[in-house]
Amino acid sequence: MTPEAIEKIEVDLLLEALRRRFGYDFSHYSSEYVHRRLRDCLSHCHLTHISEIIPRLLYDRLFLETLIGRLTVTTTALFRDPTAYIALLEQVFPLLATYPFFNIWHAGCSTGEEVYSLAILLEEAGLYDRCRIYATDINGAALEQAREGVYPVARLEDSGKNYLLAGGRYQLCNWFHARYDLARFDPQLTRNVLFSQHNLATDGVFAETHLILCRNVLIYFDSTLQNRVLDLFHESLDLGGFLILGAQETLRFSGVHDCFVTVSEKEKLWRKRHQGLVTA
Repeated sequence: MTPEAIEKIEVDLLLEALRRRFGYDFSHYSSEYVHRRLRDCLSHCHLTHISEIIPRLLYDRLFLETLIGRLTVTTTALFRDPTAYIALLEQVFPLLATYPFFNIWHAGCSTGEEVYSLAILLEEAGLYDRCRIYATDINGAALEQAREGVYPVARLEDSGKNYLLAGGRYQLCNWFHARYDLARFDPQLTRNVLFSQHNLATDGVFAETHLILCRNVLIYFDSTLQNRVLDLFHESLDLGGFLILGAQETLRFSGVHDCFVTVSEKEKLWRKRHQGLVTA
């Protein structure tokens, strides 16, 4: 049996142990992605074989956070892909403004930079006090950083430029206080944000929403899980609600494709069909 085949057995056993012990199901994540992340975990934990992770997981409850942290991606940035925010400002915000109150679900929010980006633009548009933002992620440690809103100043190097490119009206530094090497965002930006753990692979509808953002998350799932998540988003969206995905993600070939109207293929923005809504 080849080393690759043995590694696959180890990975399958580990994922089964993770699912049965704690209810986290990574079986429909991309195989290449899972293998790569587990090898990273081996290096971090100074282990040799993936099978060595299993007893740590089963008998050390605290190790779960380490493993989930290694299996999930927390790469994100403030105002990442500025033109996507321009699409929201121009195509979505004017319609959200017609509601007395609306819900937004930011699924897979990671460490929260994009949550703060959205909150800033909603504040500047005068819409923030009409909304509730549900910011969810599977990674509890990432959510804790999102709640705190504290980031290394070095991670904000390109953020000021991207803020302006995304339609920001002032200066990004107006929204955070920097001290030494850390920047803390204005806590008022999260007064209408509910941070909560949610597993897209196993959990159900989080809330009835008017806008869902899930950017650069689906690329790590296989087609079965992608369809499961897109079904979940379709079920969660109000009629006429909006969905925006990451630059490399699409509704094309999914089971819910015909349930949405394309608003911007370039910016991966769709709107859930309702009576009278036709393709642009």
